[in-house]
Amino acid sequence: MLRPFILVAGSFCAAGASAQSSLTVFGVVDAGISRYSTKSSTYGSAALFGPRTMRQSQTVLSPSGLSSSRLGFRGTEDLGGGLAASFWLEAPLSNDTGGGISNFGRRSTLSLSGPFGELRLGRDYTASFWNDAVFDPMTVNGVGTNLIAVVNSNIAASRALATGGLLNGGLSAGTDSYLRTSNAVSYFLPPNLGGFYGQVQYALPENIKVEGASAPDGTGRRGRYAGARAGWSNGAVDVALAYGESTVADTLLNKERIKTVNLGASYDFGWAKLFGELSRVKDVKERPLTAAVSGRYDGALLGLTVPVGPGLIRVSYATVKFDNGSTVPDADARTNKLAVGYVHHLSKRTALYASVARIRIRDGHNNPTVMGVTPLVLSLPAIFPQPGFTTSGGFQPRGAMGYDVGIRHTF
Repeated sequence: MLRPFILVAGSFCAAGASAQSSLTVFGVVDAGISRYSTKSSTYGSAALFGPRTMRQSQTVLSPSGLSSSRLGFRGTEDLGGGLAASFWLEAPLSNDTGGGISNFGRRSTLSLSGPFGELRLGRDYTASFWNDAVFDPMTVNGVGTNLIAVVNSNIAASRALATGGLLNGGLSAGTDSYLRTSNAVSYFLPPNLGGFYGQVQYALPENIKVEGASAPDGTGRRGRYAGARAGWSNGAVDVALAYGESTVADTLLNKERIKTVNLGASYDFGWAKLFGELSRVKDVKERPLTAAVSGRYDGALLGLTVPVGPGLIRVSYATVKFDNGSTVPDADARTNKLAVGYVHHLSKRTALYASVARIRIRDGHNNPTVMGVTPLVLSLPAIFPQPGFTTSGGFQPRGAMGYDVGIRHTF
């Protein structure tokens, strides 16, 4: 009995050695003290006898002040001839409350790669999100998160709620088809193109199609995402252009698509690294017998990182302007955000950090759900419990502040 077992085990080991398989367990544990506060003030006739203000605040133990806490598994098998198969399973962690792995909502993909590039199947970041992250000196985490990313998250989650519910079961806090998407087929260019890189991506909506004379009005292509990104990176320079289109409503009486285009760039001078991004998002609503209405969000970011010994100073300023898209006067809004932070590396895997951010909102009553930005990565208290804004009784979002102080460890 022992000899056959040894022979079988040996054959598996030999096969494993020839295939050159690898398996890696990786993760991040981030913990910090964070404080968030919001300010609402009266406007219009409610402020005739002097402005009034209302404030909300909260102090928490946060699991994502510098990097999102996570646990992942990835593996690769060399198939020979330049081909490789690989998988990536990554789950969010809530180490502040002891929350474990409930899903692999951060990423769950299976890939085949070779000289032709990479074909990747499964849940992943969208092509149009990458520029919001790569060209943000605050790395889209904590109170300093790219303002463009926060507004885009608010758009995705609020419009999904308004048109039938959160996509894909509410993974990634309901920001699907902006931050990540499920059921995706993605293709990536090979890395040997002189610095040029790119991807195309299509996410299947997976809705049931019903046909016939008495068929009910279905959800059509709701949940569909299509996007692409192309860029060039060479030495100190990195620049990329991306486009994405998400369908949040597709019925006979209601069609709505969120269209995103952004351009990001960075240049590393050595003593400092400069970041910049321009973004435009259109929320296009189409109704029968009426002209399409497009709310537009124009964003811009400028940032800088400066290495100082074992540390890194980070600065970011961003602005987003909302254009209602109608002829109604004074229907627009604007929000600005200034963020400053410092990361002190104790080792290659462990760092201390501190960040602070200030947000200012003008005419927030015109679009409080999206433009009422808080210090968190998503500003919807219905999804993320947090200090919100008062929007009744003549009040409107006016501003917010937040800070993070904590420690991060990677493995």
